[in-house]
Amino acid sequence: MALSRIRTLTLVGLEGHVVDIEVDIAEGLPSYTLLGLPDTALTESRDRVRSALVNSGYTWPNRRVIVSLSPAWLPKKGSNFDLPIAIALLVATGEVSQEQCGDIIFLGELGLDGSLRFVRGVLPTLLSATKQGFEKSVIPSANRGEGNLVRTMQSVSASSLSSVVAFLTHGEHGDKESQQTSSTEEFSRESHLDLLDVVGQKSARYASEISAIGAHHILFVGPPGTGKTMLAERIPTILPPLSHERALEVSAIHSVAGILGERGALSTLPPFISPHHTTTAPAMVGGGSHMVRPGAVSLAHEGILFVDEAPECASGVLDSLRQPLESGLVTISRASGTVIYPANFLLVLAANPCPCGKYTGRGRGCKCSSVQIRRYLQKLSGPLLDRIDIRTFVEAPTRAEMASDIFGESSAVVRARVIAARDSSRERYQGCSWSLNSRIPPRELRGRFTAEKSAMAFLHMELDSERLSARGFHKVLRLAWSVADQNGHTVPTKEDTEIAYLLREGMDILQ
Repeated sequence: MALSRIRTLTLVGLEGHVVDIEVDIAEGLPSYTLLGLPDTALTESRDRVRSALVNSGYTWPNRRVIVSLSPAWLPKKGSNFDLPIAIALLVATGEVSQEQCGDIIFLGELGLDGSLRFVRGVLPTLLSATKQGFEKSVIPSANRGEGNLVRTMQSVSASSLSSVVAFLTHGEHGDKESQQTSSTEEFSRESHLDLLDVVGQKSARYASEISAIGAHHILFVGPPGTGKTMLAERIPTILPPLSHERALEVSAIHSVAGILGERGALSTLPPFISPHHTTTAPAMVGGGSHMVRPGAVSLAHEGILFVDEAPECASGVLDSLRQPLESGLVTISRASGTVIYPANFLLVLAANPCPCGKYTGRGRGCKCSSVQIRRYLQKLSGPLLDRIDIRTFVEAPTRAEMASDIFGESSAVVRARVIAARDSSRERYQGCSWSLNSRIPPRELRGRFTAEKSAMAFLHMELDSERLSARGFHKVLRLAWSVADQNGHTVPTKEDTEIAYLLREGMDILQ
């Protein structure tokens, strides 16, 4: 047989598109032609596939070989086409029959010795394949964990081209161990961090809990070494664990980025992503000239995006977060097309109060002028700060707190309260398109989900005196619902609303 066809998928964002790989071997001068808008990595597959075939004991056709990837208009990227091209060549030369391949999805990069190597994006590719009716796939052994997560897909993992051919021709599984479905526990990873590690910081701990209840964005301001980073790193430990569907979605994004091994294939812990303050806008939101990869905002999907030393970020980097903060998505447009990644994250910012970091308002060694302090904090733009729900000052622990052997609440205790509060809000918003307090539309805040009359009178008074903007009015009301849920109230009281106002304005709620 001189003509064959094998199927695989290529990813555009998290969406997989079926690609038919057709191979035609005809008489003529020996040559190899690859059609279908391949990128550089795919163009170089010719030499990898040839060496893999020869070193695995198969014959490279000494004739004119044409490999067509269709649809021709769709750009093809990556080395995961190596295996399906090799199988298509073996079908065309008669080593494997077309019927044996059936509707199997093939994915994998080939080494020169015929070994199958790890490739990115296997999990979202298989999830897309199941939606399009495919039930069987062949993937590298290194991607075995991702294949086992897709329960509706029979994934056969192999370590070499020879073992793939043995499976197709004789039904033999060269990697018998790899065919066993791994348990969820093998892939779940819990954090070793705990709120018990944080000394003092009652106001900041309370603000973190309210932030977790309603998914409110938060800004920590305080001198170096007071515990801003410690608090931020422990916010994931007080968030509810991810559901199976959410964990799969998060793992799919990390699979595309090639960092799934660092997290665990099915970890239920919300992700914590902390890019350095020198990061660029493309690294923050995603991008790339050829393969558009997810950025920090997408890697933090359903978790925490923490930016330390926020005022030190380059101009425009933090402002690039404004669109995903509003929509929960990031849209990246390039000449080759448009890619959309989910980016529903909780933003946590940390900043020093001044350039030297010692300003506390009490004259403890800070020598920065008022102009320097104002200029430093103005690096955080007004439109971005307007999207921050909670602002809290993190004071240095006192000597008594440092010496005390009485610790605060553990993450498990706080997480139980957060889960209970979220259950209350979920029950309240049944039938709505949102389930979190921070997502309540403005129209609903003025209608079904308003606060008590005294609380609304307080907010209107602040609005009339121009101490509160229209956006701030709605932000405080959303915060008030989270405070009410934490206190067990069915409707925000005036006290709940006043606490929310203090959290919004960055004042100490425990004074």
